[in-house]
Amino acid sequence: MKINRISTEKQEFIQGCINLDDFPKKLYILGNLPEKRLPTIAIIGSRKPTQYGREVTEKIASELARSGVVVVSGLALGIDSIAHRAALEARGITMAVLANGLDTVYPASHKALAKQILDSGGAMISEYEPGTPPMQYRFLERNRIVSGIADGVLVIEAAARSGTLSTAAHALRQNKEVFAIPGNITSPQSAGCNALIRQGAIPVTKVEDILEVIAPSIEPEQTQFVLGDTPEEVSILELLQSGLRDGDELLQQSKINPTDFNQTLTMLEIKGMIKPLGGNQWTIR
Repeated sequence: MKINRISTEKQEFIQGCINLDDFPKKLYILGNLPEKRLPTIAIIGSRKPTQYGREVTEKIASELARSGVVVVSGLALGIDSIAHRAALEARGITMAVLANGLDTVYPASHKALAKQILDSGGAMISEYEPGTPPMQYRFLERNRIVSGIADGVLVIEAAARSGTLSTAAHALRQNKEVFAIPGNITSPQSAGCNALIRQGAIPVTKVEDILEVIAPSIEPEQTQFVLGDTPEEVSILELLQSGLRDGDELLQQSKINPTDFNQTLTMLEIKGMIKPLGGNQWTIR
């Protein structure tokens, strides 16, 4: 695929960014930018998220994508890649801002994800010409673009001194909204988010908290409750929809015998109605 060099002045989608003092005069792009300005959210966070962080990211990113919001992130390990994948699974638009030339995907393990983003009508963006390698300082530099092309930045899990918080700082300087997911006060991974909320970031507990700020005209897609084909499936799905995740608790509360319980879980997974989170934890797809 051809890498295009574009002038910021000619791209309606990023018109809101061109007045930034440090915004690059040129950007390189693979894929396609939306033809017109759309509500856009940058989703960022820890490279080593907890199960809570992974689940929240999947939920919020997918609901935003289904509501027509473009999801931007940095293609990094952890929250970034989870947000991209959730947007893709929701058949939405997602864009990745890289800290290297677009002729290379970093990390290399995300080559397939990068291809999915492009194949689904999204884009990869960089201020660096092809051949430029990823360096630590370039990740900090690219963060201003991640926040710059978005209407707001959502931080999902960040340690107190996380590099993720630099993106939030850029957003504040750019007069963009900063959102944060509240977290367990005993979790180091939530310390950064909780600190942002204390400093005035908008706490997010549901997708409406974001939409009413960056896209008040959009009605969030109504949650559709998943129904099973058997009494056992219905029982497990209802428990999952109530917020239960642990397999042992699901077995106990469903009162299904272990053999039928395991068979039902397997069938629900095969049908694509549930998915494993690891550690005998489950959730609705």
